[in-house]
Amino acid sequence: MRFTLLNDWLAWQETLHPKKIDPGLARAGAVLQRMGLQRPDHAVITVAGTNGKGSTVSFIEQILRAAGYRTGAYTSPHLLRYNERIRVNGAEVSDAELCASFQRIDEARAEISLSYFEFSTLAAFDLFARAGLDAAVLEVGMGGRLDAVNMLDADVAVVTSIGLDHMEWLGPDRESIGREKAGIFRPGRPAVCGDPSPPHSVGDYAHTTGAPLFSLGRDFHYRRDSGSWSWWSRRARHDALPLPALRGAFQLQNAATALMAVECLSPRLAVKREAMGAGLRAASIAGRFQIVPGAVTRIFDVAHNPHGAAVLAEALRDEPCPGRTLAVFGMLQDKDIRGTAAALRDAIAAWYGAGLAVERGATAEQIGAAVRATAPAAALSLHATVAEAYHAAMQAARAGDRVVVFGSFYTVAQTLPVAL
Repeated sequence: MRFTLLNDWLAWQETLHPKKIDPGLARAGAVLQRMGLQRPDHAVITVAGTNGKGSTVSFIEQILRAAGYRTGAYTSPHLLRYNERIRVNGAEVSDAELCASFQRIDEARAEISLSYFEFSTLAAFDLFARAGLDAAVLEVGMGGRLDAVNMLDADVAVVTSIGLDHMEWLGPDRESIGREKAGIFRPGRPAVCGDPSPPHSVGDYAHTTGAPLFSLGRDFHYRRDSGSWSWWSRRARHDALPLPALRGAFQLQNAATALMAVECLSPRLAVKREAMGAGLRAASIAGRFQIVPGAVTRIFDVAHNPHGAAVLAEALRDEPCPGRTLAVFGMLQDKDIRGTAAALRDAIAAWYGAGLAVERGATAEQIGAAVRATAPAAALSLHATVAEAYHAAMQAARAGDRVVVFGSFYTVAQTLPVAL
C-alpha cells in the first residue's frame, strides 16, 4: 500500500494533479471503467444546486433509511473530518476503509492523474459498490454536467436551486448555470427541480434530453400549516407532516424537493408515509443554520454566496431574538463577498470581519471593505483570524444576543468545535 494513514493519502492527493479544480469526466471516467463501477446495482439519486444540496441529500437519505433501505450518501466538502463525505447506512466510513479504497483507485489509475475531488468521488462509488446498498444519494460538488459525480447515470436527478456562484466555471448568468446543473439529467429518467423560479435552460435541457421534469409549483407543491406542513403532487398528497428537524422555513422547500425525488423512486423503492415523517425528523447536517443554545445563542451556517446569505437572512428573521445579532464573517476571496454582505445588511447589528487563513482566503481588510460598501453605518471590527473574530464577538455579546458565524465552510469549521 502506498500509505497506511489517511492523512498521508490526503496530503499526497493534494499534490497529484496540477489543477485544484479541473472539470471533466474523461480521467475519472476511465478509472471508473477500469474498476468496473460504471453500472451499480443500487439506485442512484444525484443532487445538484447552488444551495440546499446537503440538506436535500440528508432528507432523502433519512427517509429511505426509515423505510428500511440500506443507503449510501456522498457529500462535499467536509466540515471537520474527511470521513464525513462518505456514509453507509448513516455511519461515516472508517480510515481503514478509505485507505483500502484509495489503494484500489491508485492501482487502477496507473498513469492517469486524478484530482483530490475525483479521488473522493471514486472512493465513494467503490465503497458503495461493496456495501450492498439499495440506494446511494450523491451530492454534486460544482455544477453538474462536468462534475465527477456525473460519471454515474442518475435514476433520479435533482436540482435544488440555481444561483450565481462559481461563475468562472459555470457561466455568467442563471441560464448558463442552470444548463450546467441540468447536465445530470438522463433520457427517460425523472428529473426534479426545487427552484420555484428556475431559468428556462433547465426545462429546455430536460426537454432536449428526454428527461421527464417535475417542477416545484407546477408538478408538486407544499404549504406550511400550524405546527405541520402539507405536500402534494399529481399522484399523492400528504397532510399534517412533521416539520423537518433542520431549522429554517427554507428547509421546507428542500424537504418538498426530497419528497418528490422519493416519489419518483417509488416504482423501485416504495416508501410509506410513516417513513417520510421519521426521515424528516431524523435529518441533520452540521453547519446549516445550526443553533447552539446558551445565554448567547450561536448560529453556524455555511452560506457563502448571495443566494445562501438571503436564505440565512430570512431564517434569522423567522427566529426570534430579544437582543442584537452579531456576525462573524469570513469568506474566500473569489466569492461575491460584497453581494453576500449586502444580503444580510439589515439583519446584522455588528460585524466582526475575519481573515481566512486558507488558500484563496480573503483578508480581513477585503471583508471590511465589502461590509463598509454595503452597510457603512454598521459597527465593524476586523480580525486577522476567524478564531479572533469569534472571541471578540462572544466577548461583546450580552445575554439575549446571538452570534452568527457564516461565509464559508472554513469559517464554520474553525469555530464550531469551540462552541460544541
